[in-house]
Formats: sequence, structure tokens, C-alpha cells
Amino acid sequence: MWGQSPRRNLTVAAAPGKAEFIVVANRLPVDLERLPDGSQRWKHSPGGLVSALAPFLRNQHGAWVGWPGVSDVEVDPFTEDGLLLYPVTLSADEYRDYYEGFSNATLWPLYHDVVVRPVFDRSWWDAYVRVNRRFAEHVAEIASTGATVWVQDYQLQLVPQLLRELRPDLRIGFFLHIPFPPVELFMQLPWRTEIVRGLLGADLVGFHLPGGARNFLWLARQLVGLEPTRTAVGVRNRPGAVQMGDRTVRVGAFPISIDAGGLDTLAKTERVRKRAAQLRDDLGKPKKVLLGVDRLDYTKGIDVRLHALHEMIDEGTVDPADVVMVQLATPSRERVEHYVRMRADIEQQVGRMNGEFARVGHPVVHYLHQSVDREELAAFFSAADVMVVTPMRDGMNLVCKEYVACRHDLGGALVLSEFTGAAAELSSAFLVNPHDLDGVKNALRTALELDPTDGRRRMRALRRQVLTHDVDRWARSFLTALGGDG
Repeated sequence: MWGQSPRRNLTVAAAPGKAEFIVVANRLPVDLERLPDGSQRWKHSPGGLVSALAPFLRNQHGAWVGWPGVSDVEVDPFTEDGLLLYPVTLSADEYRDYYEGFSNATLWPLYHDVVVRPVFDRSWWDAYVRVNRRFAEHVAEIASTGATVWVQDYQLQLVPQLLRELRPDLRIGFFLHIPFPPVELFMQLPWRTEIVRGLLGADLVGFHLPGGARNFLWLARQLVGLEPTRTAVGVRNRPGAVQMGDRTVRVGAFPISIDAGGLDTLAKTERVRKRAAQLRDDLGKPKKVLLGVDRLDYTKGIDVRLHALHEMIDEGTVDPADVVMVQLATPSRERVEHYVRMRADIEQQVGRMNGEFARVGHPVVHYLHQSVDREELAAFFSAADVMVVTPMRDGMNLVCKEYVACRHDLGGALVLSEFTGAAAELSSAFLVNPHDLDGVKNALRTALELDPTDGRRRMRALRRQVLTHDVDRWARSFLTALGGDG
């Protein structure tokens, strides 16, 4: 999560056709923000995609194509911290239908195990096609001959094929940052074949886990008639492959990570350490601090951890005088109906718990519905005794890795949902099934009562994994498989 910063060091970008390495994503790494007085400023975009890719891309002196965060605004290309940014304009109607509609009310729930029912609306699909084509056209204009293009995530699944038709000379990679669903769920999508064909425009299609790669290969055979030529998916990132005409499309697993070294260094600074101590003082110097950090989304299982803590206090397992929870919930998709309803439900839960168990000046749950900058977040991670990450489904979940990266003191414990991609790597966490409330309660109790020696052993193992497998290694492994310069 990023705090706000004014626009700085912005200059006109290089001439079109000169970019040799391009990231294409729904959003730029900065958002244009309109202020009440009518002025505008740029702020860092929140979210795992930006925090994962921006450090790597800056090192590559690459270009980024994406929406600037405000509809119906034409913005010239510019540079920010040495990164070339090419804004794509969307109308308010396109944003509503392509982003809030098809991307987040159709694809998002479908790809997250239908936690809520997807909506299949033909006008949304039409907008999705139109916007994907516009992104492809922007990239085709700015890419140099033989450039490497890395398309990101579920909002742009048609871009690889559309771009391939415009610029067959390009080397194109695609990476999906959310889970790829079981084939039975994907087959519900009326435009399932078009999506698969769109992805097959890439030279390399990447997923977090081998299961997603296997599902895609099955769909390529079932819907497009392509027989896999290799099937060693997810074994040391060796991809499977299908033959698409005269092209080989490779498919593999590439678990994403974070700028672990940067966070480790930040957490060691005197400013962060002092702020972490101040946070514990501000919380009333409790014996234990539980922490949740999530984008406000129905897949994240915020309600699960609140229910678990409520029952533990009610049963006497946890003393509210000794234990507090901090829940940071970043605002997200606030015009989408499911999100509006979910926010109200969570805030009602928080109010009920504090109404039943809090004392004057000592709430049981501290709930912040706001973005927090990187330094403040590192302080929260450093202050928390137990990090609680309980999504019903998540592609990877970078927050749990960020927590680990900040724990250079080897303190803290991680309670982690089995249904995150990170669970496959962070086996020293306390893994839980978020659908099993008793299991979540047991894991929380164990983490709260953890023997310090065992805790240090677990955290040491977690940090070894996270600090070794960082975002730079992830990006380089993907680009090596793609055959790019990385």
C-alpha cells in the first residue's frame, strides 16, 4: 500500500516506437487524482502488482502502459523516477463496463472459486474487447522492432492475441496475478474460447501455481484443439507447451514475490523501529497484537478472522485486556455492490465486538479503512505478534511475504490460509482452512501462545524463503523463460 505523493520529475516521454521492454497493466504505477479545489496531482497506486513490478521495471529502464486512474482525461506520456509511462484513456462508461463490470463482477468472482456469483453481461464483454484492443494499439505504436512486452493480469487477457495481430515481430509474455480457476468453473464463461485464444497470442503464459498452468493446457486442448507438446508444468518453472500454428506457446508456473531486501532494510531503520514501539504504546501496550492487512475484498476472509476472535473472547480463550487486533482495510472498488455490502458487514462486526468487549479507551479491534504508506506499514508489521492472512482464495498474497521480510528480529508468527499461492512456499507458517472456523481459532491460539524458540525457528525458515525468492528473481525467471533480455 502506498501513500500519496505529488507529481515529480515528469517530462515528455521518448518518441513512439522506441521502447524495447514494456509492461502493460490495467493501471499505471501512479494515479492521477483530482482534488476538491479542481487541481490535480499524482500519487502512487496501491496494490501488489505495482509493488511487485515497479522496482524491477525501474532497473530495466522500461516503459509502462496503463490507465491513469481518472476517466475521460487525456494525459501525455511522461516519465516518473526514470520510468516511461504511457497513459491509456478510458471513458466513464468504459471504466464502468470493462473494469467494474466484466473484470470485477464477471472474471474476479469466477476466478476466485465463485465466492459470489459472476454476472455474464454481453455489453460488459463488448467493452472488455474494445478496451483490450485500445491497450494493444497503444503498445503496437510505442514498441520498437522485436521488443519484449509483458502483459499483466485478468483485465487484459485479450491483449496478447490482439497485439500479435498488429505486431507479429514482438515477443509477448502474459502473467496472471490472480488464481486461474478449475476448468469446471471456467467453462461457465460464455466467452471462454475467446479468452483462451487471447492468452494463446503470448509466447509464454505464466501462472502462480502449476495447477493453473495445467488447467489452461486442458482448456487449450478442449476449446481450441491444441495438444500439449510438453507437460512438465511447474517443475523448476519448466513450462508445458502447445503449438499454435507456427508458434510454440509455453505455459508455466512462476510464483511472484516482493522487494524483500528493500523491506528488510526499511524495517531496520531507526524511524520504523521507533514508530513500531509507538504503535504498541498507542494500542495500550497489550501483551499480543494481531494484525490483518488487506484490500477490502470479499475474497480476503476478513470476516473469518473477526468471527474467530469474537468466539475466542466469548469463550474465554482470549482476554481482551491482553490481546488487540488491528485491521487495515484499503478502500477498493467502492462503487461495486458486493464491496459496498461487504464493507457495511465488516464494520458492523467490528462495532459489535467493540460494543461487547471493549473498555473505555481500549477497543478490541482497531479498524482503519484507509491506505497506509510503505514506512507505516513496515512499522505495523514490526509491531505485530501475529499476522493473520485468511483469504478464501488468493493468487499469491504478497502481504504475508511483506510481513516476513520486515521481521529481521525473528519475532512474530504467521497464520496463513491454505488457499493462497504463498502457502506452497511458506510451509513454516500456521496453515489454516479459512472455511474451518475451529481450525482458524486453534491456529490463532497456537500462534498467540508460541514458544519463542519455536517462533524464531519458524520465522528464520520463512525469511530464508522470502529473501531468497524475491521479486527480481521472479521477474528474471519469467523473462528468461520468455527469451527476453532479463
